[in-house]
Amino acid sequence: MPITSSAKKALRSSIKKHQDNALTKAKVKESTKGVRLAVQKGDKKVDELLSKTYRELDLAAKKNVIHKNKASRLKSRLTKLVTKK
Repeated sequence: MPITSSAKKALRSSIKKHQDNALTKAKVKESTKGVRLAVQKGDKKVDELLSKTYRELDLAAKKNVIHKNKASRLKSRLTKLVTKK
């Protein structure tokens, strides 16, 4: 356990950042999964879901939760998947 007050504050800060990052990652994962399932089912709302997924990926990359190239790669693969069907 941290002893100094600055170490205690750093611990609180890192815990809060970890929770925020985990929430952002969960949103990205959920939205990409939703697009993949919609494509499998042949849902008509795929374009709307893809747009929301783009937004989540861009926000995660902007917050440095995921790397910008990973966000770009995921967007590319999802687009390819949607246009393929």
